Amino acid sequence: MPIPRKFDRRPPERDETRINEMIRVPQVRLIGDDGNQVGVVPRDEALAYARQRDLDLVEVAADARPPVCRVLDYSKYKYEQEQKQKAARKHQKQVHVREIKLRPKIATNDYETKKGHVRRFLDSDNKVKVTIMFRGREMTHPERGEALLMKLAEDVADLGVIEQRPNQDGRNMTMLLGPVKKKEAPAEKADDGAAPAPAGATAQA
Repeated sequence: MPIPRKFDRRPPERDETRINEMIRVPQVRLIGDDGNQVGVVPRDEALAYARQRDLDLVEVAADARPPVCRVLDYSKYKYEQEQKQKAARKHQKQVHVREIKLRPKIATNDYETKKGHVRRFLDSDNKVKVTIMFRGREMTHPERGEALLMKLAEDVADLGVIEQRPNQDGRNMTMLLGPVKKKEAPAEKADDGAAPAPAGATAQA
């Protein structure tokens, strides 16, 4: 006769799910291992029901009166739940904010390099915080920094839009660019390669 599994297993840390002997209420509303409702039964009877099937009694609705418990393989259930959560996180689009720093008197070559970085970030669906850093007497001409930011925004307008206009913050001026939402390409219509003949046209030899 096979030795029955032990039913004193505890959920992982930070998991407040009550299973088996951790369920201490006198009665529970029991859902069997086939998914059908058994009804309201004493907790001990529900636990015996689970043990007979070599499964766990798991509290799935603690706030119900009486609490709802299901009979299932808790380890397998938790594994499947974790896999579903991982899959959901994998399909979530992660938007990161990248930062590019410029000087008001940036050289043309350096500007083109920085602009390339901004375009690459936006094309990867990231937001870009562009910061102009002023030093010394440059602070007396903030309009130059704003003009540079607006020029950059115009140069990358095909990939990004201004989400936060140039804003002075101490010795820095910042602007936030967000990626342009990409439109899904419409489905191509089937083309049999034959152009329709004009009305009344006749075939020529």
